[in-house]
Amino acid sequence: MKKIIFTILTTFTLTTMANAQKIIAHRGHWNTENNAQNSIKSLKSAQEINAHGSEFDVLISADDVLMINHDDHYQGHTIEKSTVAILKELKLPNGENMPTLDDYFAQGKKNPDVKLILELKPHSSKINEDRAVKKVIETIAKNDIHNQIEIISFSQNICNQFTALAPQFHVSYLAGDLSPKEVKEKGWNGIDYHYSVFQKNPSWVKEAKELGLLVNVWTVNEPKVMQEMIDLQVDYITTDKPLLLKEILDEKN
Repeated sequence: MKKIIFTILTTFTLTTMANAQKIIAHRGHWNTENNAQNSIKSLKSAQEINAHGSEFDVLISADDVLMINHDDHYQGHTIEKSTVAILKELKLPNGENMPTLDDYFAQGKKNPDVKLILELKPHSSKINEDRAVKKVIETIAKNDIHNQIEIISFSQNICNQFTALAPQFHVSYLAGDLSPKEVKEKGWNGIDYHYSVFQKNPSWVKEAKELGLLVNVWTVNEPKVMQEMIDLQVDYITTDKPLLLKEILDEKN
């Protein structure tokens, strides 16, 4: 019996109990030694702690390669105006080269249980956004990784394009300026808002769920706010501190 109990306990992941909030590592689990945001190591670290998902940021290069980076520029280079040959040589703080989406997927496929929460960043033009959406869909298909992917974006155009071209993907909106009803009417699948939006509009969580939308909140790093979002019963919590959030969820459950 003790062996059975131990086995059950050791299989608990960062989703803890069935009804608990699921934990998303923001830009990977990067807050560890010799690590960096949006690095391959940060994804690997998120996999090692069994996070429900690892969030990361994507932009398209001048020559149609999808790069993993949060800002539209890095070390003086604008991602949309630079080639992959230049971008791939840029070093992250942990010494890794800036990864491509193919690089990221290669690591992601090593643990199919960890969702890959792909944030496609707003680009400088609708043309570039549309180009990026099509390339993301193509890259997902090439890597045969459909089941792990969820899409998030601040851009309404990007959300619309994914819904139209690849309705099989779960698409959540990030900006926080639309009500759950408005998001549902657009045909998207979830709201993924900053915690301040839910502090101002706590009823939106229940409204979203009643409409069949999933609810994520970002980026929650303080214990008090973690507890507040847990009490609101959001579905997912995105955080830079996944292990701290797990401790709080474990104590509550």
